[in-house]
Amino acid sequence: MPTFVYLMNLTDQGIKGIKEAPNRKAAAEKMISDLGGTVVGNYLTMGSFDRLLIVDLPEGDAAAKLALGMGGTGNVRTTTLRAFGDDEALDIIANSP
Repeated sequence: MPTFVYLMNLTDQGIKGIKEAPNRKAAAEKMISDLGGTVVGNYLTMGSFDRLLIVDLPEGDAAAKLALGMGGTGNVRTTTLRAFGDDEALDIIANSP
């Protein structure tokens, strides 16, 4: 299954309601499960982004739906990356023009 990385920043609304983080985490995990995905890692981070979420999802449409679902809460802004594991990366490199 393809892997996606979500770099997230809390909005003003998100930081004001930070005590709701456990409920938000559960809601995000349900979204991921409903889209046929699994959580690989979920981290609080320091630096340019507040959170890092790594998920396996069945395809790109599911990744876009998850980004819209999380962003639609008004609590976070997301940047989504497609991540390629070693085997995928080596295959891409081997088959590049």
